[in-house]
Amino acid sequence: MERAWRNWYLIPYAAWLVLFVIAPLVFLVYESFLDIDGQWTLANYEKVLTPIYLKMMAYSFWYALLITLASLLIGYPTAYWLTKTRHKQLWLLLLILPMWVNLLLKVYAFLGLFGTYGLANAFLQAIGLGARQLLFTDFSFVFVSVYIFIPFMVLPIFNALEELPPSLIDAARDLGASGWTTFRRVVFPLTLSGVKAGCQAVFIPALSLFMITRLIAGNRVITLGTAIEQHFLVTRDWGMGATIAVVLMIAMAVIVFLTGSGRKEGSR
Repeated sequence: MERAWRNWYLIPYAAWLVLFVIAPLVFLVYESFLDIDGQWTLANYEKVLTPIYLKMMAYSFWYALLITLASLLIGYPTAYWLTKTRHKQLWLLLLILPMWVNLLLKVYAFLGLFGTYGLANAFLQAIGLGARQLLFTDFSFVFVSVYIFIPFMVLPIFNALEELPPSLIDAARDLGASGWTTFRRVVFPLTLSGVKAGCQAVFIPALSLFMITRLIAGNRVITLGTAIEQHFLVTRDWGMGATIAVVLMIAMAVIVFLTGSGRKEGSR
């Protein structure tokens, strides 16, 4: 009887899963086999393998990799420093606080900061470098993306570092290992699960960015996310947009599988 009641509790979750996850995915896959006139075709998948889309795919992976590496280089030392501070919860709150602000508002804030008369150019003029074109560049795109994604890198690494037994570090020091050797042989390998989780949390959404590319990079950076937006909202070729989305989802699933399996092996 109790088990039957538990099954009833699953109904709202199952309904939500079917309506808002499975049904949209099925519709997207179905739409990918239709051309702009609504006729059944495989031409969309042939077109996505042409040089222009393969180049766009390469750009998407390249920028996602840059954003992930930059987030890791900033995020790991930040997470390590957080574990050593006295007021960890306060600093974590300050780190998470920007995530409560709407993404669009944060992007528009950077439009003001990086603009011709913005704070960044005012600082450059004050130190004698003169005003620069900061907006609509690769640098501004990567910088803003890293700012937005950095909490998703820091938090998993912080959790992994917090779970690391201090006795292991003490044992390495007692055996004569230097600080760098201790980090390289003990700390980093044992926190690799957090690094993988952080890289996954940054790399996957970075693949499909489109709003930041439009507002910050001025469409100078063309990614798969931008192409999907253009096909759905501008050219109205929903079939091609859906095809790119399906390919992107397959790439994301492969990444999740590879990083997830690696994490399981590491935990063993």
